[in-house]
Amino acid sequence: MFKDEPRDKVWNELRQHDLREFASLLTPEVLSEAAERAGVRIGRSALNLANLAWLGIASAMHATASFAFVLTTTLKLLEDQEGFGSTSVGKAKKKGDAQARKNNKQRGRRGKKSKHDPRRADPTQVTEEAFSQARQRMPLAFWMVLLTLLADWFQREHARHLDFRGFRLLALDGTTLTLPNEQRLREHYGTPRNGQRKQACPQARMAMLTLPGVRIPIGFEVSPLSDCELVLAERLMRHVRPNDLVLMDRGFVSYGLFQQIQQRGAYFGTRLKKNIKYKKLKRLGTDDWLVEWTPKNSRRKWDALPASMQLRVIHYQISGFRPSAIVSNVLDPYRLSRQDWVRVASDCDDNGKLTPGLYHRRWEIETTYFELKITLKLKSLRSRTPASLEYEVAGRVLYYLLLRWLVVRAAEKHGLDPLSISFTNAVREVQHMRATIIISSPAWVQRTLLPRLLDRIASHRVPPRPGRHYPRPNDTQPKNRGHGQKQLASKLSKRVNSNHRPAQRRHSHRKA
Repeated sequence: MFKDEPRDKVWNELRQHDLREFASLLTPEVLSEAAERAGVRIGRSALNLANLAWLGIASAMHATASFAFVLTTTLKLLEDQEGFGSTSVGKAKKKGDAQARKNNKQRGRRGKKSKHDPRRADPTQVTEEAFSQARQRMPLAFWMVLLTLLADWFQREHARHLDFRGFRLLALDGTTLTLPNEQRLREHYGTPRNGQRKQACPQARMAMLTLPGVRIPIGFEVSPLSDCELVLAERLMRHVRPNDLVLMDRGFVSYGLFQQIQQRGAYFGTRLKKNIKYKKLKRLGTDDWLVEWTPKNSRRKWDALPASMQLRVIHYQISGFRPSAIVSNVLDPYRLSRQDWVRVASDCDDNGKLTPGLYHRRWEIETTYFELKITLKLKSLRSRTPASLEYEVAGRVLYYLLLRWLVVRAAEKHGLDPLSISFTNAVREVQHMRATIIISSPAWVQRTLLPRLLDRIASHRVPPRPGRHYPRPNDTQPKNRGHGQKQLASKLSKRVNSNHRPAQRRHSHRKA
């Protein structure tokens, strides 16, 4: 990135105005450390890495707006305020406008610059084309390191929300993202095999590792559909530490993944697949067994691993549901009892906090995907190239982490469970106060607005609803509107015919 110190100064100030609610988290020190760890330089231009991270978060805030709108929205808010001309940004803009008029007058009409030329006299102006080019040069590694740094910082600050009987709880799951129907995205990510592939929109596969007690993401991977979820899960294992307990669904049952987690000194818990054959070694309690699993190695992909491993299988059945079983490598029943694993929340304490069984806490990552896809509109991506898509997804995930951090701070301020606060209303409160925060003085923001924002976030409580579930949006079906309209027309036709025929019979019967 080329150097442009006047624009660098102006746009750094715009960034500081726009991210005041997150200023204590996205500090210059954190951004500099992320760049250093990623092996890149922040740069000295308007579109340096720090400002690109800000614009990625701003794009997540304005999920339905164009990137051109995102580039100008903060400046417009400041420009509409009385006394803008006396501010440093206002003076720079006034000076730039005067210089632009002078340059145009000297060149004449034939020498006027193109509207797409990134070199402008006004330091507050940056073209959307320049933003797109700088965004594609921003490495994904910078986003990943920044997310890791913030997640580590969060865990140091709020460690008490992470522990369960000495374990750090993690939740792992995958999903698919439906992308715009662009040729470059189709070639890179692929299309689903079900339905008509030529008409289906491209999809990307995504896997995420979260802290289920607070729904904070600590790592994610996005890849083409050709990579299965197990491949993405193995990439996320770099975030797993000794004494972690990873909760997964049965789609991640794999001998290789189990061994990888165990070799890191960590533990796992997942539902048992029916086709897993094991040998019972010892009875640990009621429907609680110590077993030995020796998988078939016909493809010889596990030659470097032990031939078998000991597991614990816990059978259970919830009233109204089919029998199921949990498999784990936590073999000591005194460390985690059968009741700890399978307890179902039906009652609340005085603070309205549910106490579900350990494995059922895995469902928090389903809610995380729901909040990302629906509330933050990760389901409606607009990028048209793989590089810009990675930028957009990373901005949404980072924005989600920052919002969840605010929710945790609001919960701790009022002595609440972070999961008892409405995330949707928290997003609305941040959006409603955002314009006021941008145009207010730093002292007023720190002294009054941010504490008031935390109070408003904490005021929106989610009532306890045991047994209620929130299904994740189904993105596996191709968006074939014509096919869906035909199905709907067929159903309506059948209903009309079925309702119409008995009426005819009754009419004929009356005539007879």
